[in-house]
Amino acid sequence: MTTLSTKTGPRFSPMSRRTTATTVGVLFVVQMLTAMVGTSLIQAFVDGDTDRAPMTIGVVLMMCSGLAVVGIGLLMYPVLKDVNPRLAGWYPILRITECIVSAACGVYLLAQAQVVPHHLLWVYLPTGAGGIILTYLLVVSRLVPRPIALLGLVGYLSLTLGVPLDLLGLLDMNQGPGLLLVVPGGLFELVFLPTWLITKGLNARRPTKELTPASLVSSR
Repeated sequence: MTTLSTKTGPRFSPMSRRTTATTVGVLFVVQMLTAMVGTSLIQAFVDGDTDRAPMTIGVVLMMCSGLAVVGIGLLMYPVLKDVNPRLAGWYPILRITECIVSAACGVYLLAQAQVVPHHLLWVYLPTGAGGIILTYLLVVSRLVPRPIALLGLVGYLSLTLGVPLDLLGLLDMNQGPGLLLVVPGGLFELVFLPTWLITKGLNARRPTKELTPASLVSSR
């Protein structure tokens, strides 16, 4: 149940906030694990495994990951809306876009028995943009500890930066040094954020202020 405030929009009751936090934490773990397993099964097909069954399972897992991503976006929107309504509106839109792109690549793979060129990079674009919005709002609102939010912000910025570098052939985000660009975001989504949300929930929102280098140094 939600209670209404007169100026800042809907706020959650303590029980509702706790349930939302736990559900989002679980969904982050689900989307990461299904994406990791799904990607590995699809990659095995690309590498020469002609058995379509594992590849099909991989596509289904990627679609399950996409649905979890949409769930995260929809559940977090009311929370983020209270921080910055304009930015918050983009978060579920980008998460839905991420799901659609992933599903389209999966359908193409099933139909043509070949992957869309750079398919993961096209998924990373809405992932990175949406993640930057999420973590920026988490940083300024203190809904989770600032070190966790900053880890996510660095991770999504790195992921977004890596996409054009990979497309230009300057690095490969699937191996070698390019993998370092996905590590911070992976740790944020699989370990630190879900662990905090499941065990501690969402903090009470603090007054929002602009994110500046000075504020990052002075705030704890």
